[in-house]
Amino acid sequence: MPDLTRRTALLASGLAVPAAAATPWSANATPLLRGGRPQLGDGVQSGDVTAHQGTVWTRADRRSRMLVEVSERPDFRHARLVRGPLLTADSDFTGKTVLHGLRPGRDYHYRVIAEEEHRHGATSRGLVGRLRTAPATRSDVRFVWSGDLGGQGYGINPDIGGYRIFGAMGRLDPDFYLCNGDNVYADDPIPATQPAPDGTTWRSLTSPAKDKVAETLDEYRGQYRYNLMDHELRRFYARTPQIQQWDDHETHNNWYPGEILDDPLYTERRVDVLKQRANQAWHEYTPIAPRFDREGRIYRVVHHGPLLDVFVLDMRWYRDANSPNRQTANDGGILGFEQAAWLKRELKRSRATWKVISNDMPLTEVVTDSTQGKPNFEAVAQGDNGAPRGREIQIADLLSFIKRQGIRNTVWLTTDVHYTAAHYFDPSKAAYTDFDPFWQFTSGPLNAGSFPADATDTTFGAQQVFVKAPTTPNSSPATEFAFFGEVRIDGGSRAMTVNLRDHAGTVLWSKELPAAR
Repeated sequence: MPDLTRRTALLASGLAVPAAAATPWSANATPLLRGGRPQLGDGVQSGDVTAHQGTVWTRADRRSRMLVEVSERPDFRHARLVRGPLLTADSDFTGKTVLHGLRPGRDYHYRVIAEEEHRHGATSRGLVGRLRTAPATRSDVRFVWSGDLGGQGYGINPDIGGYRIFGAMGRLDPDFYLCNGDNVYADDPIPATQPAPDGTTWRSLTSPAKDKVAETLDEYRGQYRYNLMDHELRRFYARTPQIQQWDDHETHNNWYPGEILDDPLYTERRVDVLKQRANQAWHEYTPIAPRFDREGRIYRVVHHGPLLDVFVLDMRWYRDANSPNRQTANDGGILGFEQAAWLKRELKRSRATWKVISNDMPLTEVVTDSTQGKPNFEAVAQGDNGAPRGREIQIADLLSFIKRQGIRNTVWLTTDVHYTAAHYFDPSKAAYTDFDPFWQFTSGPLNAGSFPADATDTTFGAQQVFVKAPTTPNSSPATEFAFFGEVRIDGGSRAMTVNLRDHAGTVLWSKELPAAR
């Protein structure tokens, strides 16, 4: 991700509040009500939806029981009632209920109600959502992906309709939304106004949660509550199942395990402490299947019928330290040994036509990390264009495994770098050649600063076929440089079409990929 962050800009301008003078905010964004009925002020969401089940999420304003009605009818006639968990302070009054026994390829309507634990009948107003289950047979599939929300101080701007890109994504009526990471910027405060590079003034809604960087668990929770203030986002989440991933800004810019931060905005500088708090808040506020909450894992595979498996990676929790990235042996790389072995097993086991690998860090873009004052690298590539070194060694091993096992139709989707691009990886143009050709598509940010394109490393023969990026760093989301991607799979031909779109939904570039037999 770009090294120019909101913190960098604040420090450069002398506007940053010293960490010692900052007052940590630890109250709930929604004050607990002492009377009346429970309230569900943060909307409803669904996620990790497969052919037969899905996870529904909500948050109440007090201790209460989560109840979910589910029906194939929008009028909820003959609805089935599913009794969910108690929503308690231990989880910031968030909760998830798994809907089992769903039929494949159907639209389901759900209504979430909170009932006070000791006052039967004292219930909230019901909030309605919709989810679409994965098909059991070869059927058309459509989904969207992007990431980077509320970054570089660019918050919810009512002057442009808030997080307007969610409206454009929603109009496509996708089967699901894949968030590729940086769903919050816990390390970037959001002021009421800030200057944009084009001379305009960006105006944001504010909340106490965004007055300072997040360090405590409650402060990390507040990052998600801030985004849920946006109407377009809540409406999109209520109608579109999610597959959520994380990257660095859910914790801190460019973090890696064991890091000690050199950041004056922080009083707690041990990343291994911050990442635990950030991870808990992430699991509480995303509709990931509850079994992964128990395991604490984010990497997983979500099966979406016979045409698609989505492999969600975690290129943050298990990585080696950011460095010059010139090691000559695999030290665990960006995935860690256990996750890399898991990915190989699951790719080999997959019977889906298309294997989409959601990589929160790009494979070929040269992403630097100057946060420690050293010429280190943040992603996989280091730009020497030669034989694999550093984290490239692990990726080379994985790509060769895919070739040896005859695993066909792998496509990589990423965000992170704050522009949109398409890269074709061609072994005939590579320093390392033991792999089959494949594509990586990049799209984002949703609502954050946009940045010029990074250099392309050719160790794996990557050719930049398309790119759209600003020439001015940190361009605001009010410009043309906010993006998302769309993937469509034809149920008849099995061909995949990838569309790179702008904030209004306009197709900027398109590529059809035939399915290999």
